[in-house]
Amino acid sequence: MERETSIAVFGGGCFWCVEAVFQALEGVVSVASGYSGGHVENPSYQMVCSETTGHAEVARIEFEPEHISFEDLLTVFFATHDPTTLNRQGADVGSRYRSLIHYTTEEQKSIAADYICKLDASEYGGNPIVTTIEQFDIFYEAEDTHKNYYLSNPEQMYCQFVINPKVAKLQSKFGNKLKSGAFQSRYQKERHEKILGPLFLGLLLKSDY
Repeated sequence: MERETSIAVFGGGCFWCVEAVFQALEGVVSVASGYSGGHVENPSYQMVCSETTGHAEVARIEFEPEHISFEDLLTVFFATHDPTTLNRQGADVGSRYRSLIHYTTEEQKSIAADYICKLDASEYGGNPIVTTIEQFDIFYEAEDTHKNYYLSNPEQMYCQFVINPKVAKLQSKFGNKLKSGAFQSRYQKERHEKILGPLFLGLLLKSDY
């Protein structure tokens, strides 16, 4: 019997980060990094980085609503990036890193709007949420070098110091929602215990983003 799936599209900084987070969730069938929200057809990574195409780096998430809801995805999304920094996530600066939700159904639009209204501003230092809710149009899949980036490049400094903290937070807050075997011991134990060290890991788990 064919599985019933839905599509969610999120932008929350570098798509390597978003892909790594959502790939690990039970009920997520596939995650593809790519570009959306722009005005140029078939943009390349270099074109998007030039900030002239209007695209954001996003992740297209195919999921099974029977196993994980769109609201569950939103909960993880808002917990693993900063929705209060306009066109920026940490040291990654530019409109391509903007926080956005591309809804694929009117129901998603309504759920996202209600979810943002209910967010506690105190969790973000009282800063307003700048995440935009926009109708999904066209998704352009990123080049092969960006696929499964975190799992394929665990030694890269960006993975160690930007993505690892998000993964650690995901494991800490949403461990019950992760796939069995998500982040194999090589990534989970060596990356978070040996490379970062127990003390540094503790600090990361306490950090907001």
